[in-house]
Amino acid sequence: MRDLPLALVAAGWHAAVATPSYGTLHKLPGAVHLSTIDVDFRGSTQAVDVWSVPIEDGGVQNIVFDHPLFAQYGSGRIYHQDEAGRPFASDANTFAFFCAAAAQWIAVSEQPPDVVHLHDWHAAFYVLLTNYAAQYRHLRDIRTVFSIHNLSYQGTRPFRGDESSLEAWYPDLQPDFGTIVDPRYSDCLNPMAAAIRLADRVSTVSPTYADEICEPSDPKMGFIGGEGLEDDLIKVRDEGRLFGILNGCYYDRPIGRRPGWQRLLGLMEGQLREWSKKHPSNTAHELALEHIALLPKRRPKHLLTSIGRLVDQKAGLLLHEFADGTIALGRIADEIGKQGVIVVLGSGDPDLEERMLNLARQTPNLIFLNGYSENLAAPLYRGGDLFLMPSSFEPCGISQMLAMRGGQPCVVHGVGGLRDTVEDGIKGFVFDGHSSTAQADDFVAATKRALDLRSGNPARWKQVCLEAAASRFDWAETAELTIDTLYGDDNEQ
Repeated sequence: MRDLPLALVAAGWHAAVATPSYGTLHKLPGAVHLSTIDVDFRGSTQAVDVWSVPIEDGGVQNIVFDHPLFAQYGSGRIYHQDEAGRPFASDANTFAFFCAAAAQWIAVSEQPPDVVHLHDWHAAFYVLLTNYAAQYRHLRDIRTVFSIHNLSYQGTRPFRGDESSLEAWYPDLQPDFGTIVDPRYSDCLNPMAAAIRLADRVSTVSPTYADEICEPSDPKMGFIGGEGLEDDLIKVRDEGRLFGILNGCYYDRPIGRRPGWQRLLGLMEGQLREWSKKHPSNTAHELALEHIALLPKRRPKHLLTSIGRLVDQKAGLLLHEFADGTIALGRIADEIGKQGVIVVLGSGDPDLEERMLNLARQTPNLIFLNGYSENLAAPLYRGGDLFLMPSSFEPCGISQMLAMRGGQPCVVHGVGGLRDTVEDGIKGFVFDGHSSTAQADDFVAATKRALDLRSGNPARWKQVCLEAAASRFDWAETAELTIDTLYGDDNEQ
């Protein structure tokens, strides 16, 4: 959402990105109020303010919709965790309203777009409105593209009987329920499924992920595929509407020198102290500071890094517990011993955060940085020796690209975009496995294989680093593929 529009502008297109304000984006410096539009939602008319928010360069127009409903859980907060029995309820309210505002804005625009590009279930309500709301039927002439970033989140909500339901949001809508129904729950809307069925084009963010989602998921075998929507995706594929286009990375700025060990320690300590002031009750910050204080002043032989959200997809294999009670990441920490340090930067699921913290308590050479900071991420991508990214599944992934750009080889699971970007033994190290336990075991073995190469064959290791740094996943190429395969007319395919 940040990088592709810039590449589209560079390719000669005008690109506008629409998003809710979340109570804060419209307050950014330089924001200009464009208009106030009347939006039908929940059986009444809501006044929504439309803002244009500039960015530093690139020529992308950022359209921000502001209304109190977009900040009802706190300014700047995007997602809200609902109770177990009502998944997506609060967030679906937000994004159903956002899509109504976007449809209204496009409907009254003097220059409507040639293409509306929707991303994940959050934007899928737009196609419901253009297909089934009388006041937006004329928008069906505008091509719609739907991009799948993560099928594990589908936004499923009831048709009726709940304040967060299709009938509550759009009481006058006359949909074809068979087209928008969830394949598992006959009384529920599945916005992800609806957009797959109704959009002119469907895309994923890597070619391999496009293949994987046409197969049923098999958690026992450690495989995440179509997540119940594989039949719809097979149909879309057979109709020639499904495409896999790899995300890109920018290489237009110098990477700079590799940060020294003392600088990395200083950056980590400074960020931890800043976090501790804001969240004094977070014991993870205190523990990380204690571990940093005990680290040697000289750079360790091996510095392993991992940056990402602590959710099951990203961290499940890192924290996989074997039958003997050991943890995958703990085994790696034991392998490198006093010669190495592992730095994990991330936050997310509270249970996974607690599990990572418990592992750090038992592992002196594990630094758990419980949060996220660009000021830490950038030097870690550049300064680490080996990047760990054992995602259970990965639609594309950007972290491996950023680490490779910095000359840091990666250990990755051979799925999705990771398989499309990392060549085993050439640009990094790839593992597989036919169950989660086998995958975790192979992850540990692949990491050991990488470390053995680094210790035993420095010349070959240097070549792997150079190959990783020379890899190019160019946004310009991604933009051209997007234009040619997703935005073009049917007779141009």
